[in-house]
Amino acid sequence: MPTILVIDDNLAVSTALEVLFSLHDIDTLHAESPAAGLAMLREHPIDLVIQDMNFSEDTTSGAEGEQLFIDLRTEWPDLPVILLTAWTHLEAAVNLVKAGAADYVAKPWDDRKLLATVNTLLELTETRRELDRRRSRERRSRHQLEQKYDLRNLVFEDPASERVIALACQVARSDLPVLITGPNGAGKEKIAEIIQANSSVKQGPFVTLNCGALPSELIEAELFGADAGAYTGANKAREGKFEAADGGTLFLDEIGNLPLTGQMKLLRVLETGRFERLGSNRERKVAVRVISATNADLPTMIRDGSFREDLYYRLNAIELALPPLAERPGDILPLAERFRPDDKPLGESARAALLRHAWPGNVRELRNVIQRAGLLAMGERIEVGDLNLPRPAPVRSAVVAEPERADIEAAIARAGGVIAQAATDLGMSRQALYRRMERFGIKAT
Repeated sequence: MPTILVIDDNLAVSTALEVLFSLHDIDTLHAESPAAGLAMLREHPIDLVIQDMNFSEDTTSGAEGEQLFIDLRTEWPDLPVILLTAWTHLEAAVNLVKAGAADYVAKPWDDRKLLATVNTLLELTETRRELDRRRSRERRSRHQLEQKYDLRNLVFEDPASERVIALACQVARSDLPVLITGPNGAGKEKIAEIIQANSSVKQGPFVTLNCGALPSELIEAELFGADAGAYTGANKAREGKFEAADGGTLFLDEIGNLPLTGQMKLLRVLETGRFERLGSNRERKVAVRVISATNADLPTMIRDGSFREDLYYRLNAIELALPPLAERPGDILPLAERFRPDDKPLGESARAALLRHAWPGNVRELRNVIQRAGLLAMGERIEVGDLNLPRPAPVRSAVVAEPERADIEAAIARAGGVIAQAATDLGMSRQALYRRMERFGIKAT
């Protein structure tokens, strides 16, 4: 049950509010002075404060209420505060709302309006607390993950990233092949490194091959090695990636670029652990954990005949789907902090712009943007102009019509009676909506 603290020297006011709220399953505590109210807050969990603006006899300036609000904000910055105000100090209350007070209510108040405001604020408070609890659980979960596994100093805070990383750590001890899917620049190789670092072959080599960075005629030689004379320019025998990765892990990036002949030989190695160098008849045997990655749509390639279905299922014993950076926004600012120079903090305008950008190039694009901005920024901070991000498309200005009765009633219905949400949907403040509701005779439910 939520608890409200009423700080008012008038016992009749506190009693009336206590009766009103008790009818709606809300507990009410009462303090007659600012000092008593602050002391009570330190002793009891309070969800909302309703405070008067004057406490001393014959005082009407509102200065005492202003100081109380400042004290409340200093010690409990997220606690919602409603101001009880008389018209003689309405201006002071309005100024405090601009400074962060949740709302003001004029004496004598309307019970329905006050109750609607209180319920809305209590709902928002509970939503914020649930969000805080969720973030606390996520922090604990990340900490446990970091304590239990070697995450290779990976920076992440978004739950979507954590789910992928937790699954990568879970499957790391298995010998099964892993396929990491996701767009270019999203960090697939880092996930492969985490799997290797927590695997049973973590002491062995970690060898990588980007299948998209080599001509198709050279990929097989890179994978399996070649004897001297196996192809033009092969003047001496060379070791392939499988031999180099023996006893460890081979990471094959952009596996969709592997030609069909190479796919057939790769399938044989995965099934038997055996292969032959190009130009050689001698069979070699290795023990290698294979992790592959791709940004391609392999099922479509299978239908097109450019990727072997049997190889796909052999590589895809376990699939880890890494989302693009735009779908894990919680990672953007932590990664930006990692990439920036130590002497160039991010300004607020830059932080906001980073969160707005779509990041089609993912983590690789973010790193390049931040490193370039850190190099070129002339001020003490990296600001939005230093990022050189494309400007968002301009929004056409238009005259917004005042909502009519039907618009307001529809918005309130959509919001389930939550006035704050209805006001947001209509693009207006709660007070403006209340005034409009009063003009049309609409009652808050």
